[in-house]
Amino acid sequence: MIVNNKEMDKPKNRIKEVLEERGIKQTWLAERLGKSFCIVNSYVCNRRQPSLEVLFEIAKILNVNPKELIGN
Repeated sequence: MIVNNKEMDKPKNRIKEVLEERGIKQTWLAERLGKSFCIVNSYVCNRRQPSLEVLFEIAKILNVNPKELIGN
């Protein structure tokens, strides 16, 4: 059976999981990034995806490999 699910086609990130693993709040990340809480929350909830530049900045701030922020 083939299921046509647009959610499966959307790119996902693991920012939420990494923040939770490290006990870091979205507000802290927003301050470090110089972005609003709303923008960071949209990244965390996968409503929008950060640019590669921002993704690399998030990885640097969280001290993780950028690959850890990508994927399921």
